[in-house]
Amino acid sequence: MIRLLSSPSPVGSEVFAVIALLVLSLIVLLIQRHYLPLRTTPAYLLVPVFFALWLPASIVLLVPIDLASNASDEANKGIWLPPRALLVSWRISYWLTFVLTWFILPILAEYSDAGYREPKDRILYSLRQNTQYYALVLGSAALGLIYFFISYGPSFTSLKGLILALAYCWGLILAIYLMGHGLVAIPRNLIKNSSASHRLRQLQAHAPKLYEKMEDATLNIEELEVQVSELSKRKTGSARDFQDWIEELSDICNIPESRPRTVLPRAENDGRIVPTVITEKYLADLTRQLDRARHARSRYVDEWDRLLCDASRTQAILDSAASKKLDFGASSPNSSFWDRTTILSPYTRYIFFCLIVPYLRIFLGGFLGLASICIIWSELVKSALPSLSVIRYTVIHHWTGDDGRVGFAGQLIAALWIMYMCTAALHSVTEVKVWRGRALVRRNTAHESAFWYAGQVARLSVPLSYNFVTFLSPKIYEETTFYDILGQYVNLTPLGKWFDYLFPILVLVPVLATLFGLYSKVKRLFGFGVDIVDEDEDSQTSYGTGSWREGRDLIERELNGTSISRRLDEAASRSATGRSRAAPILTVPAARNEGSRTPFATSPSYRDQLSTRTAQSSRPRIVDSEPEDDNFFANLGHRFKNTFDTMDTPKWLQEIGDGFKKPKWMGGGDDEAGESSTRAARSDSDIRRWFGGDGRIRL
Repeated sequence: MIRLLSSPSPVGSEVFAVIALLVLSLIVLLIQRHYLPLRTTPAYLLVPVFFALWLPASIVLLVPIDLASNASDEANKGIWLPPRALLVSWRISYWLTFVLTWFILPILAEYSDAGYREPKDRILYSLRQNTQYYALVLGSAALGLIYFFISYGPSFTSLKGLILALAYCWGLILAIYLMGHGLVAIPRNLIKNSSASHRLRQLQAHAPKLYEKMEDATLNIEELEVQVSELSKRKTGSARDFQDWIEELSDICNIPESRPRTVLPRAENDGRIVPTVITEKYLADLTRQLDRARHARSRYVDEWDRLLCDASRTQAILDSAASKKLDFGASSPNSSFWDRTTILSPYTRYIFFCLIVPYLRIFLGGFLGLASICIIWSELVKSALPSLSVIRYTVIHHWTGDDGRVGFAGQLIAALWIMYMCTAALHSVTEVKVWRGRALVRRNTAHESAFWYAGQVARLSVPLSYNFVTFLSPKIYEETTFYDILGQYVNLTPLGKWFDYLFPILVLVPVLATLFGLYSKVKRLFGFGVDIVDEDEDSQTSYGTGSWREGRDLIERELNGTSISRRLDEAASRSATGRSRAAPILTVPAARNEGSRTPFATSPSYRDQLSTRTAQSSRPRIVDSEPEDDNFFANLGHRFKNTFDTMDTPKWLQEIGDGFKKPKWMGGGDDEAGESSTRAARSDSDIRRWFGGDGRIRL
């Protein structure tokens, strides 16, 4: 096989490239199927999103082929293509990615989020929304155009170089920041999640915040459903012109009369929920808000279900330490094929998840940590000391003096490097808090979110790929077709060349910010949000709302079927189907058939631990043996505080001032100033009476 790929004829390489592209197409289709229902999703979404994912994947394949195709040694070329085939492939991949990133995907994203019914109105809304974005782009391009025209004169080459350089610089700024965060977050998460007890504590700490977001999303959609319900009662006036549209909104809401609501309109505000005059713009805004609210609720419900599933499986792993048998219970109907497939026995499953997987996570985290260090080091030294770059020696294996060639092994390693850099950046995209609550939801991703995430994949792939190429020797990458397509225009001016070499050094900023948790420190220092990324929940205090103890009780109630929301949903489903029951029976999920049961509608409290300690005594004390959040000095401080708070005031200190008479203007009198005055009477002499009269400060 290697001899066939290394032969002077490119037939073997072309066959390999075609098979690789077909495999990439299948992987992209599976990714689309995971996040979107293929049968009901319109074609105007599936086709652009497919190419926005497939083209960056083909660039990852095309860069190693381009690096080896310019070698003069036929025996060490590896997989290569003729120059004409490379040129056509690069032109198609780069320019289609460019057009998708800057024009097609933003317009289609606003088109899908317009809220209007007619395609013409949706297109006009999309163009209006993108006008400000394109105005900023053209404004910055005008400044760059002046610089290019002064340097090289007005020509098509300078205009083309301006467009490519600005697009590359903006993508590089975003890519370097996101990649820097991901290079630290991915290895750290793997190493931390190797401990099942730490993973369970992290899930419990995250549970209260996520549950609150889910409840807020439910309340938001109920408010909009009330508004649609009031709107559907309008049968005359301006509402008559949009009756079909209103009926469609009512069908989308699908509100049964027997459904219990937590948000009910007040009688005096019924007429104020809906404006007097119904317009097309109002209905479009309502449709847009309703669609966003539905997807937001779907997002948080999906995240909550995954958190419950992960917490249940993690607790089962901890509980299996005593019996040496691991059983996750029956899988849910919505689980994937791999989750429903049972291959391992309970004992072999215990061996795999408790003894093998933790060490695999530690090994993979350490290996990726070393890879992250190599990437960061190569970014720092590529401009000053390029010969010290570690990546160039892992890719170039055939050195001839100062020059070298990339073989088949170097091509494979180069593809892995580019994949890891892109994965680090895309991992940060999923953690960054973005506008409109965009998120990837299994089989129910919003159309606008799908366009946005596909656009980020297309925007980040080209800058990261070319940034990787600059790690190598200039004698190698300056001979590639990729350099002729993009690199020569980036280096057309000294400003662009120095930006390409020096700006990646700023990768240290997100690396240090993520490594030392600077986001949370700045947030606590200034008191306002620098919530750019979701950091670990380890810094949360265990006292007050949102602690891991509250999350633990919340997860237990949900898994045992005693939560209020689960009871309301079951009551609503029974009322909608007309079924009744003779006795109240709680539904217990099959994934968790053991453990303590929290009383219904009971808030988390430490008093409940006395009743649950007996039920938990049969479990191995793995989670309970963990140290508390507070250290020794914090616990000692709490003990001193409790001691002083419960200490009674000495009698000699209480009798100070009893022998002095108070004037009448201070609230004293002949009868009240005697020694028989009680402590309650003395409390009326508070200085706050001067301002309020009753010992309370009035605001």
